[in-house]
Amino acid sequence: MAFVLFESGDHRCVAFSDLVRGDDGVQANQFLVQDGRHSAVIDPGGALVYNPLMLALAAYVKPNEVDLVLCSHQDPDIIGAVDKWLLYSQATVVCSKLWGRFVPHIVPGYMKNTGADRYLLLPDEGGLIPLGNAVIRAVPAHFLHSVGNFGFYDPQARILFSGDVGASLIPSGEAYGFVRDFGTHVAKMDGFHRRYMGSNRVLRLWVEMVRKLDPQMIVPQHGLPFRGEAIGQFLAWLERLECGIDLLGPADYRV
Repeated sequence: MAFVLFESGDHRCVAFSDLVRGDDGVQANQFLVQDGRHSAVIDPGGALVYNPLMLALAAYVKPNEVDLVLCSHQDPDIIGAVDKWLLYSQATVVCSKLWGRFVPHIVPGYMKNTGADRYLLLPDEGGLIPLGNAVIRAVPAHFLHSVGNFGFYDPQARILFSGDVGASLIPSGEAYGFVRDFGTHVAKMDGFHRRYMGSNRVLRLWVEMVRKLDPQMIVPQHGLPFRGEAIGQFLAWLERLECGIDLLGPADYRV
């Protein structure tokens, strides 16, 4: 079921949260941003959700008319179906320049119209990506968890699509909606963030950046989104979290 995050005039942001069925794979969200006749899909996923996503998108846009495929990082649940997007649409694939040489490895060599002109490769500092009369801002999230990682901020909707930052592991069948009780929700995030996020230092840098953006919503690629006071609680929790290399010691490298 589609969940409309924002709609004003001809600008719309929609989340699709239930396209991974049962235990087939980790729960993942896909997103559509529309501005007039132009559209971007954010973190569209792999072959597992490609067909269900096409059906879901059809209520809003013809999938072959999508302008942009925005990819926060290189994982298969983010970009695994890139070959199908290149084949069945004219969309430009947007990702970090660090992955520009690797993503083509999942595109068959015999496919035509899949060269460098189909990619927009982002520098480490990110930048503005035009979409109709609007823009989407790619903002750095490197080492959270990928070495080349971005969030995508929609200034008109004031939504930060945060990729794996803020991801939560929710039970199958739990309804998609904004976090209501942050204290309870932490348990669904803690283990993932401690293992997958690079370090507390990089978390603090990200939190400082996000506070300057001042989004009204933070919407991760897994689990539930944040708004209102839950945003401040989430950022304060991240700021203090030890994770990744902070937790490693000699015992982790014994032979």
